Amino acid sequence: MGDHKEQPLRVGAAVRRRRRALDLTLAVVAERSGLSVPFLSQIENERARPSQTSLEKVADALRTTAVELLAAADPACSVDVVRADGAEPWTEPRVRSLVRGHHQMYASEFTGDHDAGRELQFRNDQLMYVADGAVEIEAEGRAYRLGRGDTLYLTGGVRHRWRATVPETRLLVVAVAEHIEAVRDKPRR
Repeated sequence: MGDHKEQPLRVGAAVRRRRRALDLTLAVVAERSGLSVPFLSQIENERARPSQTSLEKVADALRTTAVELLAAADPACSVDVVRADGAEPWTEPRVRSLVRGHHQMYASEFTGDHDAGRELQFRNDQLMYVADGAVEIEAEGRAYRLGRGDTLYLTGGVRHRWRATVPETRLLVVAVAEHIEAVRDKPRR
C-alpha cells in the first residue's frame, strides 16, 4: 500500500507552463486554437482531458507539439515512495535515484567514492547535501570542504567536480530536471 503505481498523465500543468513561458493569455491561446477560454482553463486545472485533436490544436497555438506537451506532463500520482534496499554497509561506490519517473526535479544519493576527475555541468540549479562523511567540491575555481550536514548550492551552468574525502560518504544531490526550462525572474519595469 502507498507505493507508486503508474497513473495517467496530467497535461494541464504542462500546457500552463508552456503558455506562461510564451507570456500568452488564455484568450490568445483560445483565439489561436479555436477552443474556448473556459475549456482551456479546465484543461489547465485538470478538470477536463482534451481529446487528441484538441491537444494538437492547443500545441499548435503554443508553437509546440502534442508529443512535447505529453512528455512534459505530470503523472497524476502525487506521492511516490522509493524504498532503501537493505544492503548496508556498501563496499562499492554507487549511485541511487531517489525520484522515479519524469518529474520537475531529480534526486540522487551517491555512496562511497566518486570519479573526482570528472567535471560536471548541469543546465539547472542543484543542491548538494552531505548526509554522512565529507566531500571536497571544486566549483568556479574554488575548493569547498563539506562535512556531515553541510550543503552547497550551485546555479545552473556552474562547472564543478567533487570527491569523497572520507570512506562511506553519502552525498545527496537534488536538482531541477534537465528537461525543465528554468525561468529567471524578469526585471521589473
